[in-house]
Amino acid sequence: MKTTKFNKAHYILKGKMIDFFGWDLPVQFSGINDEHNAVRNTGGIFDVSHMGEIFFKGREALEAIQFITSNNAAKLVPGKIQYSALLTERGCFVDDLLVYMIDENHYLLVVNAANSEKDFNWITEKTSKFSVEIQNQSSEYSQIAIQGPVSEKLLSQFVDHDLSSIKYYHFITGQVRGIDSIISRTGYTGEDGFEVYFKSSEDQAVRLFLELVEKGKAEHVVPTGLGARDTLRLEVKMALYGNDIDDSHTVLEADLGWILKLKKGEFIGREPLLKQKETGISRKLIGFELKEKGIPRHGYPVYVDNQEYGMVTSGTFAPYLKKPIGLTYLPIGKAEVGSEFQIGIRNRKVLARVVDTPFYQRK
Repeated sequence: MKTTKFNKAHYILKGKMIDFFGWDLPVQFSGINDEHNAVRNTGGIFDVSHMGEIFFKGREALEAIQFITSNNAAKLVPGKIQYSALLTERGCFVDDLLVYMIDENHYLLVVNAANSEKDFNWITEKTSKFSVEIQNQSSEYSQIAIQGPVSEKLLSQFVDHDLSSIKYYHFITGQVRGIDSIISRTGYTGEDGFEVYFKSSEDQAVRLFLELVEKGKAEHVVPTGLGARDTLRLEVKMALYGNDIDDSHTVLEADLGWILKLKKGEFIGREPLLKQKETGISRKLIGFELKEKGIPRHGYPVYVDNQEYGMVTSGTFAPYLKKPIGLTYLPIGKAEVGSEFQIGIRNRKVLARVVDTPFYQRK
């Protein structure tokens, strides 16, 4: 299995390790519920070095990004970040991603762990007509996320910059414990927080992770694994590629129309999406709560009017909200808040109700 440069730190901290798409990563340390609630109340420290970093540089870098992504990257300025998607010709997902504008003609695309090689190959193929140099530097970068209400206070002890000046979905370049880094106010938890990208030796990375954990103890910040990362993002309805978004559902069906800018000009998937917007969608990704006992899990069947329709795309017993929640696609006529349907859990059908999302929103 592949390992991140923080790997030794996870074993020192006695993390429960799993094979995550070929990476040796911790699913939990003290427990998923404990870590989840720590992030909501104080903070958590995540190793997310498995994410992919793809750099664009050249006089047509912007044009290339505009052609392969759904959002309008022309709205970016240096130091700003945008959530977007790579789309198939049908308007479905190759992946979702973040686009960082470093400078004029210089961008960073952050893609999902399991997709970095696939995405890089797809990107290089689709941008061959543009004057741009594209480099996949995923194996060179480490990424650490510090998330939660005290994340700024903790990370401030490691940098010389005023982190309060960084707005949400903005970033700076600076040093973290003497290591040149990209420091962004972003995250996948619904809380305030930062993601830090850097190149370093393994020893430097391990020392940084352990020191963050040690300094964090005073504020009840804990090392956090993939399990809590998943439950945290579900409580705020952040889609997971491979579960909630994939190459068989469009951006509009996934309730992500806000990252679709049809007026910006030509891009992959535009025409089918333009047509779908005009004619209307037939299904939609919704959030639900169970009204009876049970825990909805990914892959459980969904029944509409007693007919099997699809499956739960994401589901759990929410650790902070203390109730069973999930996401699924429903026919548009059944997707309104308050609509009821059923989920197959073991040998019974359990009542579920469509609710407003996000399930949780920080104050």
